[in-house]
Amino acid sequence: MSVVITAAVGYLLGSIPSGVLIGRLVTGHDVRESGSGKSGFTNTLRSAGVGAALVVLAADTAKGALPVVAGLLLFDDPWAAAAGGLCAVAGHNWPVFAGFRGGRGVATSLGGFAAMAPPAALAVVAFGLVLLATTRYVSVTSMASTAAGSVVLVALVLAGRLPEPYLLFAVGAAAAVELSHIENLRRLLAGTEPKLGHGGSGRGGVRP
Repeated sequence: MSVVITAAVGYLLGSIPSGVLIGRLVTGHDVRESGSGKSGFTNTLRSAGVGAALVVLAADTAKGALPVVAGLLLFDDPWAAAAGGLCAVAGHNWPVFAGFRGGRGVATSLGGFAAMAPPAALAVVAFGLVLLATTRYVSVTSMASTAAGSVVLVALVLAGRLPEPYLLFAVGAAAAVELSHIENLRRLLAGTEPKLGHGGSGRGGVRP
């Protein structure tokens, strides 16, 4: 029952469209009407400015962390924690409260990593900063940094330092983020994916 409760809470919490709400508050418009058509940090930054984007980043990260914390503190159940975090990512990407059109799950995954294993969250941030500086592909940065967090989490589980149910989140979150970047992957293979600061259609980067 604890798994069902945290999974449901995680999905509903993840479905709160932070970017849409903050974007409307700041600009009066839905941020999904421009840029990538997503509701995460990057598209909010483009559509509503730095302040709004930072609020969205904090909210989306919290959406991933809170169900994990609830699963651990209320139920002392790592399965509940993993299910809650993963469903929060699913809710963010496919939100029931916003027509199932959300973001790409990067920030929400980061929140889940932070609550389960701070070293995994640190890997996401550190690896992401290095990749962004060297490649200037936001899409590559987000996909690879999330994968890096998953690898660290899996390594910690295999080393016996974290419970095995966390593998569910490690694999599921990475899969959700990669799945949300199919269009980016196609452009990368075609050589048409724009780099950060190169303009373009506004749909080439990742929208966490």
